[in-house]
Amino acid sequence: MGYLRPDIAAMSGYVPGFQPDDIASWIKLNTNENPYPPSPKVVEAILAEIGSDGASLRAYPSASSQKLREAAGVLYGFDPSWIIMANGSDEVLNNLIRACAAEGQDVGYVHPSYSYYSTLAEIQGAVVCTYGLTESFTIEAFPEHYHGKIFFLTTPNSPLGFAYPLPYIEKLAQNCGGILVIDEAYADFADYNALELVKKYENVVVTRTFSKSYALAGMRLGLAIARPEIIAALDKIRDHYNLDRLAQAACVAALKDQPYFRESCRKIIETREWFTMELTAIGYSVIPSQGNFVFATPPDKNGKRVYTALYEHKILVRLLSDPLLAHGLRISIGTREEMETTLAILKKIG
Repeated sequence: MGYLRPDIAAMSGYVPGFQPDDIASWIKLNTNENPYPPSPKVVEAILAEIGSDGASLRAYPSASSQKLREAAGVLYGFDPSWIIMANGSDEVLNNLIRACAAEGQDVGYVHPSYSYYSTLAEIQGAVVCTYGLTESFTIEAFPEHYHGKIFFLTTPNSPLGFAYPLPYIEKLAQNCGGILVIDEAYADFADYNALELVKKYENVVVTRTFSKSYALAGMRLGLAIARPEIIAALDKIRDHYNLDRLAQAACVAALKDQPYFRESCRKIIETREWFTMELTAIGYSVIPSQGNFVFATPPDKNGKRVYTALYEHKILVRLLSDPLLAHGLRISIGTREEMETTLAILKKIG
């Protein structure tokens, strides 16, 4: 068909993790979802928003998501003008490229990390520039001054799990001529975050998602924190009703129930540390993780063999198609019971 842009017709789309139809019959450890439900207050807020007859759903939601911005501002210590809410953090990542990088301009990211950056950049017609990792998890051959329009840094890194030290991230901010987007999808499971750098450097943007730590992957919620002029630009190009009423109600309730949130994260971190220790004991090589997952390599370095064996036992983990990662598996952290079952199967298959 001659109607499509040739580059769009030719490009490969992003492939998300497999979502089985009979999800309840699987131990699902392939998409870094939270194994625990969201706060009960989230459910209460959604039901209250629907009401007895659902009449509220006939009206458009708040276009500005102001209550969400205010709740996030209180939690993170920023004026609401520094915050934008999004339909998942993917919407923010997409709009940052649209706002900053014109056709033919450079968009950079670390490889391996979130490969969706490349898809979003290609859609915009930007030039994708990737940088590898050294054995010590620093960016290989990163220029002393990066001239691209935008650079994405996933920390903690997915799929590997490590987090860049804050002084290293700050140095990158100083070396970036364009925007440095610090993608902190997994920061709530880490020992530290980079939010203070937003206040210190005008070119730093931090993005977060509610899909992992807040157990709201089904609601599609995310946010970005940046200087007000950047937020104002993102406001111009987003869908004016980008968050529905139920998502907005869920978001405010989740942000305000910090005791539940902290306990959920604590259980995941505790299980992650236990599972890492147990994997190491049976001969796996495990990168110390700051996320809600681990990247683990079996003794024979055959990730596909282990993936297939776990699949046969109805346990889903993530086998990455990238040849650089084929030796291992990314395994999301489920409940302690789920991880004990997974460990038993791993011991059995060898």
